[in-house]
Amino acid sequence: MITIVATCTARPEKIDDLMALVKDLVEASRSEEGNVSYDCHQNLEDPTRFAFIEVWRDQDAIDTHGATPHFQGFVKQAEPCFAGPLEIALYRRLD
Repeated sequence: MITIVATCTARPEKIDDLMALVKDLVEASRSEEGNVSYDCHQNLEDPTRFAFIEVWRDQDAIDTHGATPHFQGFVKQAEPCFAGPLEIALYRRLD
């Protein structure tokens, strides 16, 4: 399994817009075959900061996710909400 931690900062005036887009993305992503879990968290101290924490079966599932219409649509629609680039890191769980 592969865990993705993607963080971003929203423009303060776009927080509500981003949260609406995130809701749809999370719901659609959770239904993908290779998805184990998919959540988005908002920072308690800085409400402009968000973290996506996703667990995928394998790299093929991540690649499939990246090509889905719901993910591609999110990227296009959410870009104006971001105050900077998404930071994406991939992890493996230590057993």
